[in-house]
Amino acid sequence: MSDKPILRLGTRRSPLAMAQAEETRLRLCAAHGWLEDAVELVPVVASGDKVQDRPLAEIGGKALWTKELDAWLAAGRIDAAVHSMKDVETIRPAEISIAAILPRGDRRDALVGASDVSAIPQGATLGTSAPRRVAQMLHLRPDLKPVTFRGNVATRLSKLAAGEADVTLLARAGLDRLGETGVGHPLPLETFLPAVAQGAIGIECRTGDERAKALLGAIDDASSHAEVFAERALLAGLGGTCHSPIAVLAQFREGAIEMRAAIFSADGAERIAGEARFDAGDGSAPRDLALRMLADAPALVRNLFDGAP
Repeated sequence: MSDKPILRLGTRRSPLAMAQAEETRLRLCAAHGWLEDAVELVPVVASGDKVQDRPLAEIGGKALWTKELDAWLAAGRIDAAVHSMKDVETIRPAEISIAAILPRGDRRDALVGASDVSAIPQGATLGTSAPRRVAQMLHLRPDLKPVTFRGNVATRLSKLAAGEADVTLLARAGLDRLGETGVGHPLPLETFLPAVAQGAIGIECRTGDERAKALLGAIDDASSHAEVFAERALLAGLGGTCHSPIAVLAQFREGAIEMRAAIFSADGAERIAGEARFDAGDGSAPRDLALRMLADAPALVRNLFDGAP
């Protein structure tokens, strides 16, 4: 047993966040030949976990998942923080850097409560607070009735079982990481695009901490990092917020990124899609795609995005 950990990893306390931190620790120990106690997990209660009866956009947005860990990083209480990258704000403090992206998990959403979208009963309630999921589902099934649905995976499954909604959507990667492999039916990527960085685990550290950057760099997956970089660049170009229905999939193939994206009106009636292929690491191409989609969008869609001209 070592006297002092080599790295202190901050994480939210939710079961999924803890599972992702454990995966990060295992990968670090395997990469560096460390014993497990060389990496200490430091759980932090995030603001987003404390308030679960209102949509995220109403109570402060994605910063509610990161601000406590950011503060602990800044204070030197932890060396790095583990995040679900889809929960990390587009614009991050200059003092914090994304040091590693782990190999990306399943990008798909899983439908829980019905075998597929066409099998959902007419007029059923859809439990979700994500604008992307609401808009995409209403685009496919305008008869559905969305209801606010927040909480961790277990909470949302309990709410569904209690009849607070007829169906819900959960990230397939999160279910897999919790061992819930038999829950839900994955929706095909051809018809239901994921959120920005869905399925990706990211590790951040202080920008000036070269030691932590080097240690974390050993577990960075280059193709997953390129995909997440591209999707976040699209999000930045759109000026996306927690109110913006954005769906995107970037896939790294033969050194290039192939991207498909769509933006929607809040009710799903309007859908504007776009595609692009560009070199990995090219931040301007996804931003150009974002501007093209905004230019093609009607005003009621553009108004949901801060990047609209």
